[in-house]
Amino acid sequence: MSLFDIVLLSIALSVDAMVVSFSNGLVFKKRRTVNSLKLAFTVGFFQFLMPIIGFYFAQTVTEYVKPYSHWLVFVIFTGLGIKFVQDAFKEHVLIKHDFSWRYILLVGIATSIDALFAGVSVSFSGIKIFIPAIIIGITTFINSMFGFWSANLIKNLSSKAMQITGGLILILLGCKVVVANFLMFN
Repeated sequence: MSLFDIVLLSIALSVDAMVVSFSNGLVFKKRRTVNSLKLAFTVGFFQFLMPIIGFYFAQTVTEYVKPYSHWLVFVIFTGLGIKFVQDAFKEHVLIKHDFSWRYILLVGIATSIDALFAGVSVSFSGIKIFIPAIIIGITTFINSMFGFWSANLIKNLSSKAMQITGGLILILLGCKVVVANFLMFN
């Protein structure tokens, strides 16, 4: 696995985090700098950590988690998306204006499950995992920040429309994982 391959892998793995960060950037309006940094750091950290875990526990993790990974991502993203949409219809109640640690950890885990299996793949390539994991984590951090702040370009939409859009993006992302898994194995 070359450095070019690792960079391409890191970009591909960071796309989910960038999309999720974009949907959060649509919704969260207060403490944007702090929230964008918390989100980017968390998803970047999990994208760094999961390949290492996958690398060292390749056989055990693959055996127990791989068959259900797409469903785990689907449930987490769809649940978060439904909550975004439901909150949009609550009178005078929008999503909290800052992230709870529980929410951030769920997003970090959900966006990094693919990275877990990337670590398994790296383990079969014969290279050490730490440089690829660092590249993956940094790329994800950067793309998460880009996603969050690019949502600022369309900030003139109503809060309700932004919450619904953010929720639908998360639901579609969860569905994409299930469909991609289905297409890959059929």
